[in-house]
Amino acid sequence: MGRTSHWQERLAARPTDGPAWLEPLREQAIAEFNARGFPTMRDEAWRFTRVAPVASRTFEPAPADPPMDVESLVEELAFDDADCVRAVVVDGRFSAAHSKIDGLPAGARVTSLAEAIRWDDDRVARHLGRVVPSAASAFAALNTALAVDGVVVLLDEGVVLDRPVHLVFVATGTGTDAHPRALVVAGRAASATIVESWIGSGSDYLTNAVVEIVAGENACIAHTRFQHEAADAYHFGVQNALIGRDAVFTSENVAFGGALVRTEITAHLDGTGVDCRLDGLYVGRERQHIDNQTYIRHASPRCQSFELYKGILSDRARGVFNGRIYVDPHAQKTDAKQQNACILLSDGARIHTNPQLEIFADDVRCTHGATVGQLDREAVFYLRTRGIPGEDARHMLVHAFAAEVVERIPVEKLRKRIEVELFWWLSKTMATA
Repeated sequence: MGRTSHWQERLAARPTDGPAWLEPLREQAIAEFNARGFPTMRDEAWRFTRVAPVASRTFEPAPADPPMDVESLVEELAFDDADCVRAVVVDGRFSAAHSKIDGLPAGARVTSLAEAIRWDDDRVARHLGRVVPSAASAFAALNTALAVDGVVVLLDEGVVLDRPVHLVFVATGTGTDAHPRALVVAGRAASATIVESWIGSGSDYLTNAVVEIVAGENACIAHTRFQHEAADAYHFGVQNALIGRDAVFTSENVAFGGALVRTEITAHLDGTGVDCRLDGLYVGRERQHIDNQTYIRHASPRCQSFELYKGILSDRARGVFNGRIYVDPHAQKTDAKQQNACILLSDGARIHTNPQLEIFADDVRCTHGATVGQLDREAVFYLRTRGIPGEDARHMLVHAFAAEVVERIPVEKLRKRIEVELFWWLSKTMATA
């Protein structure tokens, strides 16, 4: 499709440093991309999302030196993380100068990907590029081949972090692309809260991200993803979690920014007794296009998963939700529930929703559903009869709709930051909706 040759030139100039085990991963990624190219709308999984704006143009590699004050940008666009461990990745490169990774307990390490791959640590070599294989998508293949850096979080067995780890991914370029990568490995009975902030003040740039998460037996990982890219940015993210026996994994995915956004989140329930929850909130206005793809694979018996995704779309925004739950033949006693709900605040907004169940076991409880509609006029009328002005009534109803997802975010200061962003969004949108 389009200027694929540009990307092939970029792949030919890919990074070549690193240990011996890394180069085969890059070569496999290049082979995968060359074999498939960019997806088109003829591909079933991409039939509502057009990637031509990315595939047909030329991006320049993001510069090593950011053209702006990163610290001020993080303070402005992220949340108050004074109580967090902070790791900052700027235009795809780890920034030690803006990170605050001191005070970690023994057995916990947060560092750059470039440094981590040089260690003699089999956890990095064993999981990097395996939890998210290059075959996952063309964008995953591009990331594996072109990533120069990122961040790694490693927790030994039994390590419990009492502070959230805030991974801040900053984009500063104009007409550039970056391919940041993150790897989180939690050993047996380890516990952590991980927050990702994806922010940018550049223009017309591409963020192509891959996040790999491994939760060992009895581990507990609470993961939140807050995407607040620039209004004209392109954002593609692939996040896979491999979840071990009796582990607990929660994912909160909140998307506000970007012109063209697609996030693919996979949870592989790889041991008995797993408790998994995937929640999301996507908010779009003007001509934003926000595509959420989720996949939960029940590969073991006696696991439960719950999923709730909510969307709020206005103007001529477009949303896509494709949620798939797959139950293996031997995954008996599965309990899986999925729900997608979306409010359309204008006649021009559109949502394509497709919840799916693929069940090959016979002793399961699985449900799914989708609801799409406008604000309840009777509810608005009821609030107005109680003396609440019409616009305020609509604000209250939309905020209450989003709150079911936002209230589950475990970091209080991030919840407040998202609520502020939602109020700002409503003030810009509801008056003309």
